[in-house]
Amino acid sequence: MNAELKRHRVGRTLVLTISNPQHRNALGPELYIEGVEALNLAESSHELGSVIITGEGSLFSAGGNLQRLQANRQQDPSVQAQSLDALHAWIETIRAFPKPVIAAVEGAAAGAGFSLALACDLIVAARDAVFAMAYSKLALSPDGGGSWSLSRALPRQLVTELLMCAERIGAPRLAELGVVNRLCEPGEALGEALALAEQLNGGAPNALASIKAIVNEADQNSLGEHLALERAHFVRNLHHPNAGRGIEAFLAKQTPRFE
Repeated sequence: MNAELKRHRVGRTLVLTISNPQHRNALGPELYIEGVEALNLAESSHELGSVIITGEGSLFSAGGNLQRLQANRQQDPSVQAQSLDALHAWIETIRAFPKPVIAAVEGAAAGAGFSLALACDLIVAARDAVFAMAYSKLALSPDGGGSWSLSRALPRQLVTELLMCAERIGAPRLAELGVVNRLCEPGEALGEALALAEQLNGGAPNALASIKAIVNEADQNSLGEHLALERAHFVRNLHHPNAGRGIEAFLAKQTPRFE
């Protein structure tokens, strides 16, 4: 059975399921291409308000396929470079995607699977889920932006320990550190993520897109640059029809209907 990224809709949420059960939902170039394509289609759809990325069965993703990596060692280095370019294109597409993206994690999220979850805007994980950056055990270094994401979320010493010692870290500990947003019972990650997505789907799309854009740039800007960015987004959103709907509904103590 070939690896694929399954797609289905639940209300206004697109669910992308990593399906590669023979290899513990390992990732590969075909999945990366499908991921970019799915998000590009979802961005242009007014019927979709959010996206969930999850894994088939009882785990999220074991990361890279080691058999494929071993085979790539016999190829020209450009072969692996092209594969990583495809993975990184998916990661960048997730970060730039203007709608919320939620990772629903069961079981293990390892290597590039961990990096993929970190690229999402929010993470929902089962209490027994485990995360690992085990690259160093294979004499490899991280990919998929995992070191970038962790370095912006955690102290340097902890990031160094996670990457160099390659030890597993549980979902409850990541929740304490602020990396995991919601914990749930095993088997309920997708359901919890769908509930969170439904909450987000009720928000104003323009405001959510602005928030994501502002947060993405926060660590790159000086205070003055960031204040100017916030001003630009605020003014644009104030003059969007959704602001009128939101303000009127708040004053009338009603639930707004955004478009």
